[in-house]
Amino acid sequence: MPATKYTPEEIAARGEAIYDRDIRSKVEGAHHGKFLVLDVETGDYEIDEDDLTATMRLLDRRPGTVSYGIRIGYRTAYRLGRSLRVHKP
Repeated sequence: MPATKYTPEEIAARGEAIYDRDIRSKVEGAHHGKFLVLDVETGDYEIDEDDLTATMRLLDRRPGTVSYGIRIGYRTAYRLGRSLRVHKP
């Protein structure tokens, strides 16, 4: 990962703010469960079923981007272990 002027906490705060303010209402209905990776400096983003594919497309357009990733419609992008609860949007 390239050096950045932001701490991990700042990246997360910026990413969440941009997503909530500018993107959420545009993508939640049609892209639930997909991964969104966004540039925390420009707000540019990519969406894909695969997080790596979305990341690589964003990096192709914006090399050196400071990115933040989420899974659309979920509180977290990944889950560790097994869960018996079914998540309903």
